[in-house]
Amino acid sequence: MIALVAGEVFVRRSDHVVIETASGVGYRLAVSAETLRQVPAAGETVSLLTHLVVREDALALYGFATEEERDLFLLLIGVQSVGPKMAQAVLSGGTPRELVAALSAGDVKRLTAVPGIGKRTAERIIVELREKVGAATDVPAGEITVRRGDDPRSLAREGLVELGFTLEEAERLLAEATGETPEDLLQQALRAARA
Repeated sequence: MIALVAGEVFVRRSDHVVIETASGVGYRLAVSAETLRQVPAAGETVSLLTHLVVREDALALYGFATEEERDLFLLLIGVQSVGPKMAQAVLSGGTPRELVAALSAGDVKRLTAVPGIGKRTAERIIVELREKVGAATDVPAGEITVRRGDDPRSLAREGLVELGFTLEEAERLLAEATGETPEDLLQQALRAARA
């Protein structure tokens, strides 16, 4: 099994990259938007963790910038009716930490904001993974962990989504907000929404 691909970025597209290894072989890796943000421009070197999906008609290689993202991908594809492409779409919706927090909190709205995921699928993902990612919050560093007090901006974003704003609206409202606590950020975002 191919666990890692390292080499020079040959092609960089919105949904995949091609990495040319030292042996001259180019590997096409499907990547999430989150991983793509960490892939440098063509001509630069990169290392990506991978997962090979073998199907009757194709071999598909998926690339990940972090082990946490790959672990979350593996959990997602273990959910009934969630395939690798849908899992990649979910991973494009935020950092692994943010996604694990959304799963732990049962945030259906966060998952339904992902194109191609309806309410039933989002609920199924949450039901099947909530306990698994909840258990991950107690493991040592290096694994997927969630500490709710870590990021005031993420907590404020979650608050806005709970109030009915879309993820995009929440991001836009928080773009200009300043403050040290989630409450300060949330107040400023709500004032901006009323303006």
